[in-house]
Amino acid sequence: MSKTQKALKKFEKQVASNVSHGFGAFTHKVGNFFVRIFKVFDSKLTIMIVPHSQSKVINFQTNVFALLLGVLVTIGVLASFFYYNRRSISANMEISSLVEQNRATLASLDELRDENANLFQAAKRFQTSLSQSLSLLGIEQVKNTSETSASNGDLSALFSSTEVTQGSLKEVADVKELTSYLEDAVKPIEQIGKMLKTQQNLFTEIPSICPVKNPNYHISMAFGPNIHPLNGNWYIHKGLDFSTWRSGDGVLATASGQVVTVGFDNSFGNYIIIKHNHGMYTRYAHLNSFRVKKGETVSQGQIIGTIGNTGVSTGPHLHYEVHIGSDVVDPAKYININFSK
Repeated sequence: MSKTQKALKKFEKQVASNVSHGFGAFTHKVGNFFVRIFKVFDSKLTIMIVPHSQSKVINFQTNVFALLLGVLVTIGVLASFFYYNRRSISANMEISSLVEQNRATLASLDELRDENANLFQAAKRFQTSLSQSLSLLGIEQVKNTSETSASNGDLSALFSSTEVTQGSLKEVADVKELTSYLEDAVKPIEQIGKMLKTQQNLFTEIPSICPVKNPNYHISMAFGPNIHPLNGNWYIHKGLDFSTWRSGDGVLATASGQVVTVGFDNSFGNYIIIKHNHGMYTRYAHLNSFRVKKGETVSQGQIIGTIGNTGVSTGPHLHYEVHIGSDVVDPAKYININFSK
């Protein structure tokens, strides 16, 4: 073995010895530390309770570990008490809030039930009116296809039905029944709308509106026996005279039809005759100007001329006549005129 090898071997032994010695010293120190700690915790303590009176002194012995453990347990118990007490207060506040919300919900439910009752009262009136209207129009009422009202097509089955249950379930069932009825009532109402739409042309073919556009008119002479304003004799006035105290106001066609005459007459002055369906004619006399031509088709409410003072006239006005065949009739029977104007 060479000298180098011997030196290396010696160095290794020295390092191993130092490490072993150092580890042993560290272990010994750690052991001594824990021994001292144990001795501290195992130190005996005597706790004495001395009353102010002459009672016997109370004393007991313990050690530091038991005392610290007792303190920690006491702190834990107190902390748990305060934590759960706070949670309990928060839970009580939440419960109180829920109770108030429940009261508000119950109040809203009562109001809803009252409104539901009012709805049923209104539905009863609607049922009566609808039944009467359908009977007058000759429309057969639609039968309700629901099981609870299979034998009756109106609300009578709904209102005479026995209560299925109490509380909110009853209200839900009632609303469902009412909804079913209203859905079935849509069809006859649509039939009424279609019927009215088909009658719209009839309304426009009858002279049923005021012939003067200006609402500030007055009837200067009514239909029938009157004193002639020029000769003072009694005669039959065959129309209505509308006056607005001025010339130029629009004259309206009182019904849809065809213009058959646009001309001048010494008595009527400028005048227009319109032929309507159902054998009806209307005449508009003493006009200032024309807005239509002969043969033209006009619609109800269309301006056909303006009020004037032509022909035999004492002032600006419109002389308006309604003829059915060869008969002259009172125009007031066909138009809504307030004679108090």
